[in-house]
Amino acid sequence: MKFATFTSAGRQHYGAVTSEGMIALDGEVPDWPTLWDAVRAGGLGRLEQAAQGRAPTHRDYAFDMVLPGLRRILCVGVNFPNRNAEYKDGSAQPPHMSLFPRFASGFTGHDQPLIRPPESHQLDYEGEVAIVIGKGGRRIPQAQAYEHIAALTICNEGTIRDWVRHAKFNVTQGKNWDRSGALGPWLVPFKQAQQLDGARIVTRVNGEVRQDDTLDRMLFPIRQQIEYISTFMALEPGDVIVTGTPTGAGARFDPPRFLAPGDVVEVEVTGIGTLRNPVADETP
Repeated sequence: MKFATFTSAGRQHYGAVTSEGMIALDGEVPDWPTLWDAVRAGGLGRLEQAAQGRAPTHRDYAFDMVLPGLRRILCVGVNFPNRNAEYKDGSAQPPHMSLFPRFASGFTGHDQPLIRPPESHQLDYEGEVAIVIGKGGRRIPQAQAYEHIAALTICNEGTIRDWVRHAKFNVTQGKNWDRSGALGPWLVPFKQAQQLDGARIVTRVNGEVRQDDTLDRMLFPIRQQIEYISTFMALEPGDVIVTGTPTGAGARFDPPRFLAPGDVVEVEVTGIGTLRNPVADETP
């Protein structure tokens, strides 16, 4: 079963996704006003039960960012073979993973436009898998890491490339432009290791494959990410880890191939689905 956040007739809901429409579930548990609240409460199983046998309640709707209210997003950088070499700075592959924060305001939903700001036309794509923490913990060993995952979703970790170079040590500015990325379309509950260990990421721009790799080739696997991050901070239910993008982002072409209005980006992940977004310029 898949769960999404959506808007219909001017009102935001969350619920189960079916081929015929949405089954709104936000009225089932008033204490969970958003899908993020349901995750934090360990409620995806209860939502699955509530959706069983029910007909769609909404057939006309638009997807929203899947986890409104999301507070903590950590992203892993340079996490696939050849990604370090793409930077062409002569540095060796680092022994520890690179991390940076993103904020919920930087993400939009499925089929919603990625926004290119007037300050820069270097909007780039990065297709990734995002994991949603369901059970908190500190210093989580790798052998137990998957027990802490509630759900999976897809991220297009959109980046304004020249703004990640505005300072010496951080990339925060270029990674957090409003609606420059997308998170969704939905959550898929995590129930078995093969959902991650056997997954493939494919990113297409206007139908052309730009990124194509498998999660088992990560330099810092997801189990290790959970272990490492939980060493310095206690992970909490509802936290999201964006796990890294394969080689092939637009900035790494010669010349670079940045996104422009009218482009359509699709990120497909085995077992989760496809996150699709058009590109548009910001309007005053």
